[in-house]
Amino acid sequence: MQDNQSHSIQGVLRGLHCQVRRPQAKLVCVLRGAILDVVVDIRRGSPTFGRHAAVELSDENHRQVFVPAGYAHGFCVISDAADVLYKCTDVYDPGGEGGVLWSDPALAIAWPTATPRLSPKDRALPRLADIPPHLLPAWTPSGGEVARIKSDHSSISQ
Repeated sequence: MQDNQSHSIQGVLRGLHCQVRRPQAKLVCVLRGAILDVVVDIRRGSPTFGRHAAVELSDENHRQVFVPAGYAHGFCVISDAADVLYKCTDVYDPGGEGGVLWSDPALAIAWPTATPRLSPKDRALPRLADIPPHLLPAWTPSGGEVARIKSDHSSISQ
């Protein structure tokens, strides 16, 4: 298990990130500020492959998002600044980093800005369709998944 914390200013978009060699689940919350938090199912063979869910997390609504292993995750800061805490089920593996381009048109994510502040690494991520299948995590039916993605791509079911 590993805890990570980030601080970002308004308009910063982080993601969409995943761990490929050692997929990890995450519990995400906001300690200060507000973000639009997004999860995308990138597990090859999954019935919800390529679908996403988005929810606002803030220090006022106290919501948390569970990101299952095998999902890509990202967020955009919608307040002046935000401090985000991630509880991860495994340690960070720098050589196992992966990700999907935030603006991939096939994902149709309604980000709160069309011109986010991006790191060079996030700007260079590939579209989901351009990632070779063997580099994506595999889906295995478990019958008890925690996160369910609605077909309208708008929110996480509760």
